[in-house]
Amino acid sequence: MAADLGELLVPYMPTIRVPRTGDRVFKSECAFSYDSPESEGGLYVCMNTFLGFGREHVERHYRKTGQSVYMHLKRHVKEKVTGAAGGAIPRRRNGKVFLDLELNGDFNGDEYECEDEAKLVIFPDHFEIPLPNIEELPALVTIACDAVLNAASAYKKQEPDSWDDEIQVSKHARSLRQQDNGVKIPPSGWKCQKCEMKENLWLNLSDGAVLCGKWFFDGAGGNGHALDHFKDTNFPLAVKLDNLTPDIADIYSFDEEEAVLDPQISEHLQHFGIDIIQIQRNGTDNGHHNTDNTNNVRPRVSEWEVIQESGMKLKAVYGSGFTGIKNLGNSCYLGTIMQVLFSIPEFQRAYVGNLQRIYDYSPLDPSTDFSTQMAKLGHGLLSGLYSKPPMKSELIEQVMKEEYKVLDWHQPKGISLKMFKALVSNGHPEFSSNRQQDAQKFFLHLINLVERNSVGSENPNDAFRYLVEERVQCCQTQKVRYTQKVDYLMQLPAPIEAASNREELIAYETKRNEAEENMRAPPEPVRARIPFTACLQAFTEPENVPDFWSSELQAKSAGVKTSRFASFPEYLVVQIKKFTFVVDWVPKKVDLSIDIPDFLDLSRLRGTGLQAGEQELPDLTPPIVLPEDTRDNSMSSSDSTGIDESAAMQLAEMGFPLEACRKAIYYTGNMGPEMALNWIIAHMEEPDFAEPLALPTFMEPGPSVASSGLAATPLDNHPPEESIAILTSMGFPRRHTVQALKATNNNLERALDWIFTHTEREEEETSDALSDMADTTEPNDSAFSNANTHSDSTLSPDQDASDPRIKDGPGRYELFAFISHIGASTMSGHYVCHIKKEGRWVIFNDHKVCLSERPPKDLGYIYFYRRLSSS
Repeated sequence: MAADLGELLVPYMPTIRVPRTGDRVFKSECAFSYDSPESEGGLYVCMNTFLGFGREHVERHYRKTGQSVYMHLKRHVKEKVTGAAGGAIPRRRNGKVFLDLELNGDFNGDEYECEDEAKLVIFPDHFEIPLPNIEELPALVTIACDAVLNAASAYKKQEPDSWDDEIQVSKHARSLRQQDNGVKIPPSGWKCQKCEMKENLWLNLSDGAVLCGKWFFDGAGGNGHALDHFKDTNFPLAVKLDNLTPDIADIYSFDEEEAVLDPQISEHLQHFGIDIIQIQRNGTDNGHHNTDNTNNVRPRVSEWEVIQESGMKLKAVYGSGFTGIKNLGNSCYLGTIMQVLFSIPEFQRAYVGNLQRIYDYSPLDPSTDFSTQMAKLGHGLLSGLYSKPPMKSELIEQVMKEEYKVLDWHQPKGISLKMFKALVSNGHPEFSSNRQQDAQKFFLHLINLVERNSVGSENPNDAFRYLVEERVQCCQTQKVRYTQKVDYLMQLPAPIEAASNREELIAYETKRNEAEENMRAPPEPVRARIPFTACLQAFTEPENVPDFWSSELQAKSAGVKTSRFASFPEYLVVQIKKFTFVVDWVPKKVDLSIDIPDFLDLSRLRGTGLQAGEQELPDLTPPIVLPEDTRDNSMSSSDSTGIDESAAMQLAEMGFPLEACRKAIYYTGNMGPEMALNWIIAHMEEPDFAEPLALPTFMEPGPSVASSGLAATPLDNHPPEESIAILTSMGFPRRHTVQALKATNNNLERALDWIFTHTEREEEETSDALSDMADTTEPNDSAFSNANTHSDSTLSPDQDASDPRIKDGPGRYELFAFISHIGASTMSGHYVCHIKKEGRWVIFNDHKVCLSERPPKDLGYIYFYRRLSSS
């Protein structure tokens, strides 16, 4: 038999490889479906590429590549059999052979066991060789099989790159001694015990001392009393008080000099009277409302309960379109966005409708192909294969046993997006981590990926794309300039001053301040109630542009900007601006409720273009000012570098390092604090973020070139990549941005005006420009609102919505989905989405999908509207 197996495998030996360092072994998920070793057909791992395939898709890989040898992995999960004494019978030895694959999180490890089976399968005859079979297999095959079985999964290799895995458990956590000194920390009103500071406060977990830390890594802004306390006492661990939630606690070890984890943080905080669950949920227990109310005072229902509809008997739904998405650990921002997108026909048609074509033309490594993974995700959500109801007999058995932990454990409970997340987050500093992220930012990130990967095929982004008309008026000359830009998302202000319960809010703020001063418990929070009409009114209000360059005056001038719709999209995405940056850089959420309408008519917000009696600003290029001449320009608040110091100070007051603010102003061409803030957010993780600005060296000014307006350029005769990236992120082709920067001495603001006035390009540049456009960053992930951009070409001011990729129509809409955020910051908390399907609201809370009883439309963060038909 041994000789027979050896001879059988001889023709295939050149195709069998041993995984090397860097090879990813896909043992937990099919490249084309969500089949796994726990699925009925198991998983087939190619012994050459180490890609995994479900039974339905392994034949396709065989036909495409000719690869014949696969390792078939099958996991059998079953309840443990109890012995006569009631104890579990020990598992069979070597029952678990897929060493890196943990038991599915749906199963309780104390009640279930798994038995793994592995074998080699040779296609096309499906000849099977059970494993292990060391004596009968050639040595190379045995080594390869052992390496595959023992290899870490493809996703575990990425975990060390995530922020969460960089933080280790402190060596002091389990042995920490806490003093019984009677110290109890109030829920608010904290102050540093040495300097009375009220911000950036740290609680020492040994003695309960509340002391200030340092605000920034450059040491500015803090008195460091928490560190001084450690030097005096050697009490090693402290936790930041400002942003404690059940999901996140910032813990620092002075002894280890790094951020650490404390598995017992809840107990350590409870020692000083701090219940972090109570802080976040305000009287809830594990997300379920306590209905035992013996007092006459009705407690305020927390955001946590309302958004998740806790305490209600929600009916689970199954089948096509009702598939949940498992949370990978703070991945709900991704799951909610994908649930909504694949409820839209355009996305269903582009990916699921073209499933076979996409699969047939997928590259040899489908795990790295965006279209393949989008089609796979859409099929997983819409097929119903991974959302099957439990069998009636098993439900009855579970109820009789009064066991509700796991119903019908062998039925699919949603899909896991490990492969998809690894692909779409690759190289992204935020989404590649395991921390919670902003769903709005991920939406724009995904829109950008769809844009890049839809060349030559149907682009579902067309349903979201629309034009914004921006009108800027020079306050001195009263002349105007009209421009258009592409957008995908409407950001709607939430003016607190327009709250209908303003008096109640003022009274609450007074009581809260008094409680802080007197170190008492804070009053019951009051949620601001804002009319939706007030949000629309704030959106249409004129916005001051203090550094507007007036082509009429040929100088800086005050300007006023208003925005309107130049076209209306098929699907309108509306984000409520609920978050604001505070002193510790964390985006904090304002607690508010908005009476979001089910039907929306924005027709009155359509732009009108140049009106009778209005005079346009001249279409002139700003004069070129060399660096040595900047002392004489009109910016009185700028230094010799041309930096607007007043704008830099405005950003510094938000808590950012001053040098970082100055760099942000410089690199965004003095285009205002809003644009500079986006530069800060994009670069704040860089190691030289707070280092002083280092200006490049320039040549002496040379003769100008009349035809192109070229001026002095850097020594390498090439603009800085930083400046090129900023302009290309606005949608301009790289070649055009380089030419504009060279023509304006690398001044971003003047380069923009140069682009607007030099739109003539040769015919042969068109294809290159379209290629460059595919490399833009998030379409609206930055505040480059002065740009006049489009996904295919640069729009001239008189261009209208006739572009075929702009699907203009009536501005009347119906709400069909919304995403809600639970928590105080986008960096923590939880996301839930509600989608209207078949006339019913459905709640998607990770893998749980149920009919909604009370959709919390007033507490949403991102709203999705579909255009109503004109009939």
